[in-house]
Amino acid sequence: MKIEITLDSQVQATLQRFLRTAGNTDESTHGPLTIAALIEMLLEDVALMMTRPGCWEANAMAGLLGGHGYV
Repeated sequence: MKIEITLDSQVQATLQRFLRTAGNTDESTHGPLTIAALIEMLLEDVALMMTRPGCWEANAMAGLLGGHGYV
C-alpha cells in the first residue's frame, strides 16, 4: 500500500530536527531513520496490537493510542 500525507511545515521541521538526533546506530532495529521509515515502523507496531498483543511494542502503542482516546 502506498500512502501520501501532507505534513504541516512546523511538524516537518521538528521531525527533521528529531531525525538528526535520533542516534542511528548499529543497534537500530529499522536501519537509518527517515520520516518514511519512522511512519512505517510506527504502523508496524500498531499492527502488532492485533498480531502479537502483549508484546512491548503493542503495549507501547496501546498506551499511546489510549492516551488519544482510540483504544
